[in-house]
Amino acid sequence: GDTAGCTFCHTSPEERCSTCHQGHQFNPVVARKSEQCKTCHWGKDHRDWKAYDISIHGTVYQVNKWDPTQFDMSKKLADADYVGPTCQYCHMRGGHHNVQRLSTVYTSMGMSNADRGAPLWKEKRDTWVSVCDDCHSPRFARENLQAMDEACKDAGLKYTETFKVAENLMLDGMGEPMPKDLAPDWSGQH
Repeated sequence: GDTAGCTFCHTSPEERCSTCHQGHQFNPVVARKSEQCKTCHWGKDHRDWKAYDISIHGTVYQVNKWDPTQFDMSKKLADADYVGPTCQYCHMRGGHHNVQRLSTVYTSMGMSNADRGAPLWKEKRDTWVSVCDDCHSPRFARENLQAMDEACKDAGLKYTETFKVAENLMLDGMGEPMPKDLAPDWSGQH
């Protein structure tokens, strides 16, 4: 099941139009809505939708998405003038279909303490600043990237501290925090 779930999204989605455009309703208006991204980008291992949905950008989208004067999905992304960004507006800037071209500068896959000054990261960050400055000042975008850097560093330290606590519990013989007869596991078994 896990493998099938991964394969559904990770077999070059950009080569399958139906990933975003729906197989039986090839409609660009549908593909321009943030909910299309939720099809793959949600759940315990892909928190992208929740992060967007509870952000200020996602809130603006949720509140105004029904108003065509605020979000006219009939316009091409290159011509769109939305009141706030959709997933597509930033990740497919100008209607470009290579979503990876504007992939995130952050990751949950162990890279939180990567050197953000490395050439690869500088290029990605400069690209993101250029996307953000469609609506914000470049200074605002750079300050927010810096704030996210600091948050990632703090989170990385807390993550490391948590594992140290767990390691110490194991060394002290307290590796089983809840006796098996008191709490069911993920499948409901005791």
